[in-house]
Amino acid sequence: MSRPRRDPRAERAARLVPSKGRPRLALGLAGGSVRPRRDPRAERIALEVEGAARRRFDLAATGQGPVAAVATPRPDVPAAGAAPELRLIPNPAFLVFAVADASDGHLTVQDRQVLGAARGLADAGGGAVVLLSPSLPEEAGAAGADRSARLAVADDADVRADALVAAITTLGPRHVLWPESRAGGDLARRVAVRLGEDLFCGAEQVSASIVSRPAKGGRVEQRRAPPRLVTLADGAAAPHRRTRHEARVLDLPASAPPTDGSAILSVEDIPADPSTVALAEADFVVSAGHGVTDFAGFGALARALGATPGASRMVCDAGLMPRAAQVGASGTVLAARCYFALGIAGAPQHLQGVAACEYVVAVNTDLHAAMVERAGLAIVADAQEVMPALIAALAEEGA
Repeated sequence: MSRPRRDPRAERAARLVPSKGRPRLALGLAGGSVRPRRDPRAERIALEVEGAARRRFDLAATGQGPVAAVATPRPDVPAAGAAPELRLIPNPAFLVFAVADASDGHLTVQDRQVLGAARGLADAGGGAVVLLSPSLPEEAGAAGADRSARLAVADDADVRADALVAAITTLGPRHVLWPESRAGGDLARRVAVRLGEDLFCGAEQVSASIVSRPAKGGRVEQRRAPPRLVTLADGAAAPHRRTRHEARVLDLPASAPPTDGSAILSVEDIPADPSTVALAEADFVVSAGHGVTDFAGFGALARALGATPGASRMVCDAGLMPRAAQVGASGTVLAARCYFALGIAGAPQHLQGVAACEYVVAVNTDLHAAMVERAGLAIVADAQEVMPALIAALAEEGA
């Protein structure tokens, strides 16, 4: 046999280096491995980000974190920090009306969904979306509107319906979409009666070729080609989040005054008591968690804000709030415009209950709480100190 016989003890002795305590071996000598010895501590220190309050590490170089150079950009999503593309449609083939509630100058969640559905109908044939609302929201272009027009603002619903009928008759849109809301649904039905056209109510699916809705208790799905007048159920379409549109302001034609007068003698908007409104229908909810101990002060804050009171499951289990006030997947799933969480850490079930809320405000002593991360505005402080300060500020503002 030509291969020399190895002596493992001699090889090990040749790699020994002087040390105290346990024996140390020098790698890469006497037939040993040529791979350099790693120093995990030095590697970890090299990845540490300087200037952070907590220890943070840049994992991009190790392959454990995202690497910007490898990411493939999507053509329909603008790059971070870049201005969104502005899309202009000077000569549209047709128009699609999106009638929004937007009574306070801001588009609601359902308004944005209606604009998203209108955007899909218009893009299928080279059309333009016209947003009709009592005001001209600043976010109309980002929401997908090519044109924007102010609808008549009046307490009389007949006046608003006549103004919209005049706009439809003059401009001749291919489709007119409303949200299936209290104001939008009422206006859509008045316009359909005046035009003598069919109204497809509560559509849950809208595309250029088909609209559909459940019927007969959900056992049957009604489908047909998109008619001219459609109301959309909540969640029927996704909001538009891609390109920005110009939202050029249009002047609507004036409607002729009714000759026989309106059948409505007087109109008065009576707001509901927030304390008696069901959580599923509330527009503004303030909720108490484990961090709240002064429930008399919490109730005073809810009344001062004009909000519907809610609570986390822990508070309801303790009997401090009624079970009907529980917010979360095991309680009530909210569709409120604003949710104000006081002393709530943010369990997964609770976050599921506020996922559809447009704005979330959180007060918590833990900067890294899940509810603080979910919130658009957070106050890192004790809820017991924030509540009286807010009540005093509201009282001073109202004085």
